[in-house]
Amino acid sequence: MRWWKTFGAVSLALVLVLVTAACGANSDSESGGGDGEQVTIVYARGKDDTGSTQELVKAFEKKHPNIKVKFKEMPTDTGTSHDQYVTMLSAQSSEIDVMDVDVIWPAEFAQAGYLQDLDRFILRDNIDMSQYIPGAVEAGNYNGKQWAMPKFIDAGLLYYRKDIVKEPPKTWDELIEVAKKQKGKKGTKSGFVMQAAQYEGLVCNFIEFAGAYGGRILDDKGNVVINSPGTVKGLEKMIEVVKSGAVPGNILAIKEPETHTMYKEGESVLARNWPYMFSILQNPDESKVVDQVGVAPLPKGDKASTAALGGWMMGINKYSKNKEAAWEFVKFVTGPEGQKISALYSHSPTYLPTYDDPEVQKANPLYADENFVKGVSAAIPRPVSPEYPKISEIIQVEVSNALSGKVSAKEAVKNMEQQLKEVVK
Repeated sequence: MRWWKTFGAVSLALVLVLVTAACGANSDSESGGGDGEQVTIVYARGKDDTGSTQELVKAFEKKHPNIKVKFKEMPTDTGTSHDQYVTMLSAQSSEIDVMDVDVIWPAEFAQAGYLQDLDRFILRDNIDMSQYIPGAVEAGNYNGKQWAMPKFIDAGLLYYRKDIVKEPPKTWDELIEVAKKQKGKKGTKSGFVMQAAQYEGLVCNFIEFAGAYGGRILDDKGNVVINSPGTVKGLEKMIEVVKSGAVPGNILAIKEPETHTMYKEGESVLARNWPYMFSILQNPDESKVVDQVGVAPLPKGDKASTAALGGWMMGINKYSKNKEAAWEFVKFVTGPEGQKISALYSHSPTYLPTYDDPEVQKANPLYADENFVKGVSAAIPRPVSPEYPKISEIIQVEVSNALSGKVSAKEAVKNMEQQLKEVVK
């Protein structure tokens, strides 16, 4: 399976941006890791229940015996973790060297001066960014510079009952038709379930619908371009799905946990959710649909199939005193060896060649599924902006109002445009 090479062209523009970036050394401390000098770096990330962090550190230290990695556990709640980073880094603390960052943080952290830009490291070590999932690279790129490297990815996927539906629907119109027709088959209670509660997940679903019809929130220069026919059409289709009669009656209260709980109980024919759900559905101790579920890219609109990007990246603290050693660790974890280790512990790789590895495919058959890989590779980042938290809140409120019938799609999009232009300047 070498189809992934076709995605290289998509990110060529990003590589060219890196090539034109300044690559001279700065005056910050760059100590650590060279010529046998012993150094300890601190790596901050959330709680890891998979065991992958321990294996990554073990493999890295074996390859770099002069660099030791100390793990600092951050809160499980990403909001709390974000706030602790901000408190620490706004004080210009050097207590951590490397940090995991949510895909929606790089622009905010870059503008605030918390992250070291990585362009000169990438150029110096000939890192081929075209080998990574394009959306994951884009999420770490702000103002023409790469501030974070992709670690692992989440992306919206379509789940379907293989014992009910022979082929997954290819378009949103087909999905509505199939969901209505197949609802009730084999004990199902709904034809389709997605995340439509007023929270961050709603933003992801909205971006997928809008993107499918050519809509965008911001353009490449950060300008607000949400008020377009494509965005309106995408939101109208989202409303149509919610009002189709094929979704659960409480769809406006459903988040990810409710989605996977319903689906593992065999209550829905189709579902939109992240890759994590597959392992739950394959667990015979809790799932009634083991071996009955397939995955596919999300349906197309009249433009494309798009999936919202989730996942985590790795950045280097701007105030680290061990940037060279920190980069070596980032390069290892996000490179071929580290990506394979992460994949063996169920983290979806961002480095595309990893999906061709036989050991990786054996460990998780989902990675051998071309539909799955195409699905995550179609992922697009949420708006890359230092004002993302405010952007998200505006979208959540207005999309929720549209889905509940308080305003039309056109009115909601116009409202979002007006409010976003007050925030994004």
